[in-house]
Amino acid sequence: MNCKKLLTGVLVFLVTLVHAQNQSQDLITLNDRIFTVEDFKQVYFKNLELVQQQEQRTIDEYLDLFIQYKRKVEEARSQGLDKKQAYLKDFEKYQEQLSRNYVYEDNVTSKMVEQAYKRSKEELKTSHILIMCNWDALPQDTLVAYNKAENLRQKVLAEPEKFNDIAAAYSEEPEADQRKGSLDYFTVFTMVYPFENVAYGMEVGEISEPIRTQYGYHVIKLEDRRAVLPKRTVSHIMIATRFDSLNTAKDRILEIDALIEQGVPFEDLAKQYSDDKNTGVNGGLMRPFTKGDLKAPPFENAAFDLGEVGEISAPIQTRFGWHIIRLEDKGKMPTFEQEEDRLTKMVKLGDRAKIVTTAVTEKMKQELGSKEYPFRDDFLEILTDSIFQRKWKFIPFEGSKNKPLFTIGMKTYSFNDFGTYLEEKQGKVRPFQQFSTLLDMVWEQFEREKVKEYFKQNLEQVNTDYAAVINEYRDGLLIFDVMDKNIWRKAKNDSLGLQNYYESHKRQYMWKDRIKGAIIQTTDEASMDEALELLRRGKSPSAVKAQLNKNGAIRVVISEGIFEQGSSKLPPTYVLKRGLSDVFESPGQFSVIQADEFLPSGVKSYEEVQGSVLSDYQNQLEAIWNEELAAKYPAKINKRALKRLKRELKKK
Repeated sequence: MNCKKLLTGVLVFLVTLVHAQNQSQDLITLNDRIFTVEDFKQVYFKNLELVQQQEQRTIDEYLDLFIQYKRKVEEARSQGLDKKQAYLKDFEKYQEQLSRNYVYEDNVTSKMVEQAYKRSKEELKTSHILIMCNWDALPQDTLVAYNKAENLRQKVLAEPEKFNDIAAAYSEEPEADQRKGSLDYFTVFTMVYPFENVAYGMEVGEISEPIRTQYGYHVIKLEDRRAVLPKRTVSHIMIATRFDSLNTAKDRILEIDALIEQGVPFEDLAKQYSDDKNTGVNGGLMRPFTKGDLKAPPFENAAFDLGEVGEISAPIQTRFGWHIIRLEDKGKMPTFEQEEDRLTKMVKLGDRAKIVTTAVTEKMKQELGSKEYPFRDDFLEILTDSIFQRKWKFIPFEGSKNKPLFTIGMKTYSFNDFGTYLEEKQGKVRPFQQFSTLLDMVWEQFEREKVKEYFKQNLEQVNTDYAAVINEYRDGLLIFDVMDKNIWRKAKNDSLGLQNYYESHKRQYMWKDRIKGAIIQTTDEASMDEALELLRRGKSPSAVKAQLNKNGAIRVVISEGIFEQGSSKLPPTYVLKRGLSDVFESPGQFSVIQADEFLPSGVKSYEEVQGSVLSDYQNQLEAIWNEELAAKYPAKINKRALKRLKRELKKK
């Protein structure tokens, strides 16, 4: 056999085999776009829990949802939504945030995170004297400011008890004569980092050397340091004042307070009467918090004034309503492991960001490979005073004078690239007085942006995890925009269509039988007997309440209104009918219903169900639209790949 023919045959067989294997991984072809088995599996496993909850448990059903989703993305592109400025801006913002997770390494931030955690356990009280000095000040001006700060430091060292008086007389901080240099208690991330860094390293009563920040030179005196209060856990009962048109909220909270005094369990009262339904179902239990978290000082102060677990506050008022608070747990400071993620995010923001960013930029330069070339002298020759008025015009370097500036990876930037950038940024950087300072600042930004830009552009090709997440977000933004344009806004603005939909589907929007009246509840049988006697004699529920609840004793609680069959406020076995019901007994409670009017089942008015009608109408429009998209973007499914996929997923 001819060896050349044999070799050719083997190569053809191998190429065919590889091509067939690659094809076998293609699952769906949609409008010339191919989605692989891995594309589907990645989304399927990520949403598996949601899929089960919605009872879309078969592969075929979820495959249909996947295809519908991708069709909408295709339609969004067809409508040009991926070119809209709002979309591009949102995507760029997310891309910037996401890429940070793949750029910042633990060893860059870990020491700062550990430091921040340690500092978060303490609050500091300081006073300071500020001598203002711009970062861009001339060297001789910087020296004058430093010497002035040092002279004041010597002055307060001689008379430390007069620190605040000296601050009032000499500090250049705004309103220094009134504040006298005194600052509120602060903890980590509150002050600029250089100030915080020095303050946390001081002893109480110590006076610092002059410290340079963006504001100038500070002389700091540490007045006090104290432990940060741990998050407390409380339960509460709230009577809201938002819709309290009759001004009865205070009376109701006082009635509940009296019931607590009479021994009725706090949890039962919270479940039954609290207007904070999210906590009421759990007996009023709230999430842990510390001072400042709730933005409700009266509530926070009352909670932290409670001394022992189980202690209950007197009724207190906040902007939300009236509350009674019970202390459940004094709490403990969170562990490092519990705080690590939050602190890591904080370290990557603010003053610390530059320290982290500089380290990360250097790391990317090392990974990608970089080279820098001399440029300062060439640019200092062409800069004029007009740049300080932000009116400088860059004249491009010609020919060989347009030298390379720096190289990152396979990309080289030239003098003209930087000159154009410098002209653009001159109006966006803070004012400077020195060419060299301005040049260094803009160069630092230019280098950082271009290194990060190159890294991000290549990240999607080299990191499959990043590519999957960024594609998911890219498609998610388009789905939102295309749904808003074609379904949500369309339905909301179609008042005639909404009214017609309601008229055609009225039977979907029905009231059950209802009563209009009052529910009378007591905790003891004797009080219920008295209430019944009064009701049978024709007394109104309000009159019953007024007669039985005297001298601070709360014997009955009355809820008036309209109650629908199946309401949680009605006893489960109560049959709706006009008149006075039998007494219903449950653990620790007796109830009777006075129904003044029986309201039979009927159709709800359009105004009562407008929100539900809108949602249902949108669903109808989407179903019709899905059929149109299916005709416009037919999907071709690789049945062999789907069969293998089903076998694989069945084993898991």
